[in-house]
Amino acid sequence: MKLSDVLIALMVPLIWGMGLVIAKPAVDQFPPILLMALRFSVTALLLVWFVPVPKGMRKSLALVALIGSTLQYGLSYNGLKLLDASTTALIVQIETPFLLLISALWLGDKLSMRQLVGLAVAFVGMYIFTGAPNLVDKWLGISLTIGGAFMWALGQALMRRLSQKQPNQLSGMATIAWVSVFAAPQLFVASFIMEDQHWHHISHAGFAIWGAVAYLGIVMTALGYTCWYHVLGRYPASKAAPYLLLLPVFSTLGGWLFLEEMVNQRMLIGGGVIILGVALLTVQRSAASK
Repeated sequence: MKLSDVLIALMVPLIWGMGLVIAKPAVDQFPPILLMALRFSVTALLLVWFVPVPKGMRKSLALVALIGSTLQYGLSYNGLKLLDASTTALIVQIETPFLLLISALWLGDKLSMRQLVGLAVAFVGMYIFTGAPNLVDKWLGISLTIGGAFMWALGQALMRRLSQKQPNQLSGMATIAWVSVFAAPQLFVASFIMEDQHWHHISHAGFAIWGAVAYLGIVMTALGYTCWYHVLGRYPASKAAPYLLLLPVFSTLGGWLFLEEMVNQRMLIGGGVIILGVALLTVQRSAASK
């Protein structure tokens, strides 16, 4: 990878990792789906004026938005509401094994024996991690977060398949702009069906909560996903995904510093095994291509 692309790739886990820390107080104020609807509205209104209309791709992008944004964030941020930010960040590491597994089964990517071992190790780590004392009776939050991780991986695989069929049609900024255009109304509809007291939550939100919404829409989504799609559009998932290993590091550090979240030994062991499995899955092919 070019040095400039490496720096862009490193920004993704920092932006997304701290985004979970910033979002945690916001999901205590807003229903999670409404929060995500506001988030993607901010992103769409910020970016849509600067990118071309994607001719012949609107249905595909609407499907990507439905799976990779509406369903994914509806699940994972309902999970975040029930869990700590650092816990959520460690669980979502399972999205990388999901992404590579889907890519292998659907897009024809080949997994080596080492990567298959890494897949098994990652799921063993998830089993260890979810047995931590502070996660007892939190299976709903865990299940929602894992479901969101799977939807994220499926959405990224759909986006990569679309990029393969129509290469160089959309930049990273254009991709996230139009995904946000489609995701925002989908999320508002889902929120109105599944959540209530929308005006109460909006009218009682303080400055800090609206600041969190701005961070989620502008920094975490507009900037973070522009960086991610930039890297994913130029390199295979096996080269892009290893940088996401740093996401729980930033989230755990941010949760400890700003939210006073504690991490116990079993979480550290399980999280370490998950990250080891993800590293086995993603790092080998990058090294072998040098």
